Amino acid sequence: MASVSDLDPNRVQRDLGAVPSTAGPSESAATRHPELCVILLTYNSAGLIESTVRAALQLTRMVCVVDSGSSDGTERIVAGLGCHVVQRPFRNYADQRNWAIDEFGALAPWQLHLDADEVLDVEAIAEVSRALRDPQGASNFIFRRRTYFLGQSLRFGGTHNYHLRLFRSGSARCEDRLYDQHFVSDRPAVRLGGLLHDMNVGSLTEWTARHNRWSDLEAAEISRPQTQGAGQIRARLSGDPRERRRLYKGRYYQAPPVWRAMLLFVYRYVLQGGFLDGRAGFLYAFLQVLWFRMLVDAKLHEQSLRS
Repeated sequence: MASVSDLDPNRVQRDLGAVPSTAGPSESAATRHPELCVILLTYNSAGLIESTVRAALQLTRMVCVVDSGSSDGTERIVAGLGCHVVQRPFRNYADQRNWAIDEFGALAPWQLHLDADEVLDVEAIAEVSRALRDPQGASNFIFRRRTYFLGQSLRFGGTHNYHLRLFRSGSARCEDRLYDQHFVSDRPAVRLGGLLHDMNVGSLTEWTARHNRWSDLEAAEISRPQTQGAGQIRARLSGDPRERRRLYKGRYYQAPPVWRAMLLFVYRYVLQGGFLDGRAGFLYAFLQVLWFRMLVDAKLHEQSLRS
């Protein structure tokens, strides 16, 4: 993985559409939205949290941060930028998100949820502003997210996915899953333009450690009794991109273990053009698709041996 210093500033600036580094005097009441509360989850996020917050400040002054005991100066940075900071121990992602939805729900009619390393680009900021001015009856909006790996944005290989992050307060929850959680609502979601840039700042050691933990959670999730209903994304071909992706994921786990990981690697890296992202594209496909998915299968096999 890349640290902040490893990122190519020219490339990142192009990807983000030259997001201003400060919310200066030119940001008038016409571009700020008091009806919006931005909610961030942080833990030792000092590496990129300032970029995330400054982009959010283009939309509203109401930025709330739920920190889980950071020791790297994250709280000092966000407080210095004018954020409201709350400390709360982290149990799991869904629990933290749903607590934040309830805790800050009365502050504003709309909520925008971001992770600490997710930066809105200029087009996404403009799209959020447009949606808030005239939602046209919609209550939920989804963004396309672009993944970064080893300091490079990945444009191919099926790395782009959609996430519901902007919604009317009270209209959405975070689904109760151990891994790969999404916000869900019983109301249809509308796509917004622009990108949510998932910068993935940190070392490769940290990245692999996180994915090792997540493979435990994914294996446990797959082993749980499968129920679909309230609080879960519907897996259906006729739905939005999140629902189609959930359908494909269900079909993936119906395929033979180990073989499915290898076939997914070929599909993502070859057929979806992951090779076009160069060395970073290969390493990402190898580690995130092949190694991570193979690790999940190995842990599922280990569980079967113990039962």
